[in-house]
Amino acid sequence: MDLPFSIKQETEKLAEVREREEEDVAHILSSKYGMDYADLSIQDVDNDALRIISEDEARLAETVAFAKVAKALSLAVHNPNNPALAKIRENLISRGYQLKEFLVSRRSLDIALARYVDLSYAAESKAGTFKVPAEALEKLASENKTKSALIAQLDAASSIKSIDRISRIFELVFAGSFALRASDIHLEPREDKALLRMRIDGLLADIYFFDPGTYQQLNSRIKLLSGVKLNVTNRAQDGRFSVEKKDAQIEIRASFIPGNYGEAIVLRILDPEATQVSYKELGIPAKLLERLEREIRRPNGMLLNTGPTGSGKTTTLYSFLREMHSPEIKIITIEDPVEYHLEGIVQTQVEGTKYTFAEGLKSIVRQDPDIIMVGEIRDGETANIAIQAALTGHFVFSTLHTNNAAGTFPRLADLGADPKSFGSAVTVSMAQRLIRRLDPATKKERPLTDAEKAMIAKAFEPLADKSLMPEKIETVWEPAPANDDETGYKGRIGLYEAIFMDDELASFLRDNPPENEVAKLAAKQGYLTMAQDGLVKALAGITSLSEVAATVDLPRI
Repeated sequence: MDLPFSIKQETEKLAEVREREEEDVAHILSSKYGMDYADLSIQDVDNDALRIISEDEARLAETVAFAKVAKALSLAVHNPNNPALAKIRENLISRGYQLKEFLVSRRSLDIALARYVDLSYAAESKAGTFKVPAEALEKLASENKTKSALIAQLDAASSIKSIDRISRIFELVFAGSFALRASDIHLEPREDKALLRMRIDGLLADIYFFDPGTYQQLNSRIKLLSGVKLNVTNRAQDGRFSVEKKDAQIEIRASFIPGNYGEAIVLRILDPEATQVSYKELGIPAKLLERLEREIRRPNGMLLNTGPTGSGKTTTLYSFLREMHSPEIKIITIEDPVEYHLEGIVQTQVEGTKYTFAEGLKSIVRQDPDIIMVGEIRDGETANIAIQAALTGHFVFSTLHTNNAAGTFPRLADLGADPKSFGSAVTVSMAQRLIRRLDPATKKERPLTDAEKAMIAKAFEPLADKSLMPEKIETVWEPAPANDDETGYKGRIGLYEAIFMDDELASFLRDNPPENEVAKLAAKQGYLTMAQDGLVKALAGITSLSEVAATVDLPRI
């Protein structure tokens, strides 16, 4: 029985033979011209190299730049006698490039020229900077305002077979993170895939799964941008780079840690717009805000802001510094690292053991500043130097890791500071948390249950200033998202509490009392605690009761 004749199969075989013949001829001609040979169907084409020669010039001269290391540039040449080639050579040499030319077949050149069509929006991708033209970034962000839209775009980008696939994915990840107001991007490799997650309004959301190959390419790209070692995978590394957005530079802090299936990556997005908000817009209760405005203008003293990582402590301190800044006042900061750049303020950064918080603080005091900001008090030496600075004519802002404002003083004592100095040095102890705001367009009102009313009444029992209690304790508001893309929340606001130093508290702290005793005495000052502040905001429809309960401790009934 005769086998059926397949025209398609024979055509494909004939095309393969012709391709091999074409490559063989190019290989032979390369020896004739004294050039190396390259096959660009199997050779990677470097995006940044490709952009060095415009597409029109490349087509005219039958040449493509396909690899670049520093100023060493590899050129794929189809016709060494093309008169337009000489002009390109001259231009590249005048720009400082060292050229190495490779002879390629017409087929190979056409493959490389086709890459111009696939070039992504990214204008530059090198250590320290990821540039995307503003109009391109805005377009991508406008197309990815929901998770489902971002997923669809990532699906499309992941399926394309072009050299620029990773650049497109990378751009989409950042455009999506900006559109969704994400503060962090997480890449977590698993056995057979890698999960992309974003922290939106303080909570992580699963976004997309990448195959292991795509994840490895993203890993390499992020490492290159971050300036960390590509071949180190068995220890933690930290780096940073920036993404250009309109007229602003968005700083990205990159963290790599080894895991069972590869390195987990977290990219923290430090948008300078976050520091432009006034302290009056942070959600600080009116009575507390009025007192803070007086306290931060003292000629000397210390304001300590406490809370866990990511609770907005630095943003609050920056808003105070921006308020205090004037030509007559000198402000110096020491941070680890400098997260946001403030105009007109001297900012310094710690550097391992060479320039620590303690060493930096000693040097800063000698610079005769009026205001000092210490990024964080981590040890006894830094605590004691900060206290001495507050006692000798400087106002010091800093942060501390404790659960509440009352915990500040036992924590300082644990670090080795003398409790007898607290009354003279520490003027304000603050604490804060961030909670999600309800989306005003979709929230719905509901009546409180009897148990909830009892809990709220119990929470306000210790409040000395009863005028701060909500007038109506009948209903609260809940999220009512319109679709699966929404959570019912939009943005975040702070919960705040503060303790102000007075003679009674100063005397009480000399014996280093426990945190709960400090809190009881501080309640007499008549300011809301974080829990009370959260309940006020829930009853006012700014946030939900469940959000408050998930963020701070509420009384149990």
